[in-house]
Amino acid sequence: MAHFQYLPQQTQDELRKVATAMVASGKGIVATDDGIEGAGKRLAAVGLANTEENRRVYRQLLYSTNGLADYVNAVIIDDDTSQRKHDNGTPLSLYLRQKGIIPGINVDKGPVPLQGTNNETTTQGLDDLAKRLVKYKELGFQFAKLRSVFVVTEQTPSPLAILENANLLARYASICQANGVVPVVEPDITLIDGEQDIVRSQKVTEVVLAAVYKALSDHHVYLEGTVLKPSMVVAGRHSKVKSGLEEVGKATMTALLRTVPPAVAGIAFLSGGQGEEEATLNLNSINKVAGKRPWPTTFCFGRALQSTAQDAWAGKNVKAGQDKFLLRLKANSAASLGKYVK
Repeated sequence: MAHFQYLPQQTQDELRKVATAMVASGKGIVATDDGIEGAGKRLAAVGLANTEENRRVYRQLLYSTNGLADYVNAVIIDDDTSQRKHDNGTPLSLYLRQKGIIPGINVDKGPVPLQGTNNETTTQGLDDLAKRLVKYKELGFQFAKLRSVFVVTEQTPSPLAILENANLLARYASICQANGVVPVVEPDITLIDGEQDIVRSQKVTEVVLAAVYKALSDHHVYLEGTVLKPSMVVAGRHSKVKSGLEEVGKATMTALLRTVPPAVAGIAFLSGGQGEEEATLNLNSINKVAGKRPWPTTFCFGRALQSTAQDAWAGKNVKAGQDKFLLRLKANSAASLGKYVK
């Protein structure tokens, strides 16, 4: 029988408190951690250059939206944004904390090819993670996020990619918790762009999540101090068999109930390339499924909260951008309770 030590009780209590607050009922998480390149694409879409100041102004627009804390528990930012300040001189991460919102940091360093697979990848960022987490915690960050991608085709994800990425996520989570930081575990199963039907999407989701939680257990990760950020179970856009909202809700909840332990603090879905209204409707359908629900199921959206907001702002109209952003937040807050009406 292997022996190991649990985290100190004080650390467990702190992790559980933060993780639970991140998924508090009726609110979600905003992902603004798409990095310099991702922010550049948003700016280019409205005709703006990808400059440090334009990125800062856009992030500030989101974070200073009146009523943000009514619908948002936490915000994920990237390293670039962590170095920026509000107009009033306050670091943006501290500005969020002052509004009662938990700041988190994206710590992955992007995908790299996984040799021996069919164009599958693993994620960089573990080598100096502990050192970076010490710095981020000193800056007030309370949670971290690392994304691992599982590509769905007829041949993938392969057993090697599943094993490697599950262990990567577990090792990341373990390092986070050793440093008093809540890990958001993100197995990004790329379902939306494939040809598979919803039955295959559900099966792949179950296999991947089972492997992830086996790895988390092997690495002695304290589940009460974690948040899962999974994909919703949907058919690929190019599938010959389309699925309705009720099917998405049922397939997603079935996959989660079969694989995610009740001890997990909560589940915050990624939007996975869905449009704004599509993501909201699917989130609502998941939360309308009857039956047991051992954890809260809410949103952790990026593009699905910001597309219309950035277009309305267009570098000029702050209020119009914030109004559209708040509209999406309200919609997804209702959907996180299964109460959204289009």
